[in-house]
Amino acid sequence: MAKSKLLAEFKAFIERGSAIDMAVGIIVGSVMTSMVNSLVKDIIMPPIGILIGDVDFSQFFIVLSGGTAGAHYNTVAEAQAAGATTMNIGVFLNSVVSFIITMFAIFVMVKIINRVRTKQPATRVCPYCKSTINAMASKCPNCCSGVEPVKFDPDQPSALETDIKNITNVAKKHLKKISKITKR
Repeated sequence: MAKSKLLAEFKAFIERGSAIDMAVGIIVGSVMTSMVNSLVKDIIMPPIGILIGDVDFSQFFIVLSGGTAGAHYNTVAEAQAAGATTMNIGVFLNSVVSFIITMFAIFVMVKIINRVRTKQPATRVCPYCKSTINAMASKCPNCCSGVEPVKFDPDQPSALETDIKNITNVAKKHLKKISKITKR
């Protein structure tokens, strides 16, 4: 009995759209991560390395301990093969650049999605039959009652944009207070 209840709950969980959406998001995220990492490692960092003076950022490292005393290692792999413990600064720099690019891509995607969402017509409830109708409708498609259309301004910011602005303003105020306190 308990086994069939568990299977039924699992089936309901899988059939929910949110579980499928989450799985798709994770898969897309992992593919995007590998693509961004390749973009940073193979496309962006080599020209930056050439501009700085023929430097391979992935080979910036510091030997912390171990290895042969006084030896100079050309690569991280060479140092680690000699038993040295290394701090891989270049790999970290590549990760930081990957993070910034990924966050910028997500920012642009969210911005586009929000723009599309705000262009969609708003809905409201019909005062007669209580069904959901288009806000700009002059007649309810369900009960055929005449209703006053509600003007919709597509340039009006969405609730998400307004909330983000409010949070940003609060954060700026707190940062100003913190900087005043630290200057004293």
